[in-house]
Amino acid sequence: MSVQDDLAAVKRRLQDLERTVEELEHRVGTERAAPRPPSGDRAESMVTIPDAPYDFEKWTGTDDEGLGAPDRHAP
Repeated sequence: MSVQDDLAAVKRRLQDLERTVEELEHRVGTERAAPRPPSGDRAESMVTIPDAPYDFEKWTGTDDEGLGAPDRHAP
């Protein structure tokens, strides 16, 4: 390819990019103008975490955040 062909290809791709950006800006503008109704599924996906302390019996013998178990040395 010659330099002129390369420049023409780059110009076409730049024009395609500009057109795509304009379409995206238009879509974002219309979505912001029309707020979405709140989703009814949101309350079902929330999990309540109790304030009670954890049962430490479940965690005996486990690694301490990658440092190894209390009876072993870290690598």
